[in-house]
This record gives sequence, C-alpha cells and structure tokens, in this order.
Amino acid sequence: MALVALVGSTVLFPLIFRASTWACLFCFTTHEERLRVCRMFVGTEGSKLGQCKDALTAAFEGLSDMEINYDERSHLHDAFTQMTLSLQEVAAAHGEWSFKAAFPSAAAKMKRTIHHLKKAQHSWSRLTGVQEATRRFHCWGCFSTICDLPLDCPVQDVTVKRGDQALFSCIVGFQLPESELTYSWKFAAGGLRTQDVSYFRDVPGAHGYLARIGPVQPTHRGTFSCVILHDQRPLARLYFYLNVTGPPPPGETELQVTFREVMNWTPREAETIEPWRPGLSELLARPSALTPGILFLIAAIAALVSASVTVLVWVFFRWYVSGD
Repeated sequence: MALVALVGSTVLFPLIFRASTWACLFCFTTHEERLRVCRMFVGTEGSKLGQCKDALTAAFEGLSDMEINYDERSHLHDAFTQMTLSLQEVAAAHGEWSFKAAFPSAAAKMKRTIHHLKKAQHSWSRLTGVQEATRRFHCWGCFSTICDLPLDCPVQDVTVKRGDQALFSCIVGFQLPESELTYSWKFAAGGLRTQDVSYFRDVPGAHGYLARIGPVQPTHRGTFSCVILHDQRPLARLYFYLNVTGPPPPGETELQVTFREVMNWTPREAETIEPWRPGLSELLARPSALTPGILFLIAAIAALVSASVTVLVWVFFRWYVSGD
C-alpha cells in the first residue's frame, strides 16, 4: 500500500505512528532539555558532557519500535517531559556518574509507558477514503504519513419507478471532520455506469450530504457522484447508479394523447361572418338595441299598418252597403 508523506508536527487528523523510542527521544525532547540533564549529572566539562550525551542516546537506542494512535501523541510527549524532570531530580540527588544507571532505567519505564498506550487500529472502514485511522507519525524522521486508500467507493445501485423520487445519501462509514466539510454532486448522463470523472458534470442546486431527484424520468438514468471535501481536499467519492423502471404515470399518458390530437388537428374552412339582422321580437327583448332610428321606423310601420287597416275596413263597408 502506497504511502504519501505529510511533513510537519501539526496535522489535521489523528495519526497512527510506528516509533523508535530512541528516535522519539529527539522528537519529544529538545537539545536544550537533553543538555540540561547531562549538565546536572556531570557539569559543563566537555569530555564528561560528551560521555553523558552518548550514554543518553545509547540507552534509548536499543528499544524496539512501537505503534500507537496519534491521539496518544500528546500523552507520549508528556511522558518524555516527565522523564527529563525525573532525571534532573536523580542528578540532583546522586550527582556525577549516576546517569549510567539512570538512563537505562528511564528508557525501560518509557518502553512500558508506550506499551500501555492505545495501539493502532487496522480495521479501516471499507478500505476506501482518506480516513483518520490511516495516518501515522514516524519518530525516526519526525514526520507523518497517510495510508493512500482509494478515494472511489464502489458503485451503489438505486432503482426507482418512473415518477417517484430518488434520494441519495453521501455518508461514509468512518468519522469525518466536523468543520470545513463540503459536498459536491455530479452526474454522468446517458445511462452511463462509470467512475471516470471526465464524464461527470455538476448538478446545480445540490450542496449538502443529501440529494433528491423527483419526479424521476428516463433522462435521469445514469451515475450520480458525491465528492466529500475537507478544506477543498477530497476525502471520498461515492457513486450511485440510478435505474428508472416502470411505465409512465397515467396523467402523463393522457397528456401524450392530447398532444398527439393537437398535432394531428387540421383547420376547417373559414366561415363567413354575416351582419346581424334582428327581428322585431329580438329588438323588443333587447331595449339597448332600440335606437332612435329604429323607434322611428317602428312608428312609421305602425302608422302605415293602421292606415292600411282603416282603408280596407272602409272599402269593405262601401261594398257591403252598395250590395243592399
């Protein structure tokens, strides 16, 4: 498994480290602290000071490597700090040359301390994604490394009936950082089942760890991808292949029938628009239609009819009288 080194003592995630206790001496104690310990044992004379420093290094050099979680790193640092203080107390109490016994004793206690720290975990969730438990800190170089697990999770199949809603959850089986976490959703259209990032396009409006598609249509068939980012760096990529099944909804079928009827419709011949010629009953039923001209015409017709009736009655009377 490839390892990508990340140099620096400050890191974003808890680490797992495999540490040589001899090297950890140099990671968790400073040159000034080690020099102060030896000066308290032998003073400032050059030759004696050199022998003391060599003895301190040799005492920790023979210890085996240890592997613990990085969240125990602060405990290990505190243990080394306490060790240097204890050595100074021994030097003050016993004086010169007592370091020959004090240093191996301190190294043995440190070995027991490391053994009691929580050991590293190897049961990584699904062996995908940048997980906290995969980081290590190496005392021999005072740097950290991360196990380069693949970012891509296996494609998950999601089957939804046409017209229903599809819900995707961008959730992984390992703990994620609590801050500066973002989600990016993409889609590979055309029914493609792929993990090739070149086929994916951004899904507008999808930003959280949940994405909802609805109502689902055949055009939604394809692969959806969610990228989990921490501080703009990817932690994992999840893939969901959406398969759309079932006939179209009844309402959609009726709409399609209506659409076909509209497309097959042919216009009829244009009808002739005739002027309105209302009868007398229509005029009397609609007072608004009795304009002054119409009223004059009705009066004239009534007068003509009355005169005609009078003439006919007079002619009939003369004929009847002359017959007698």
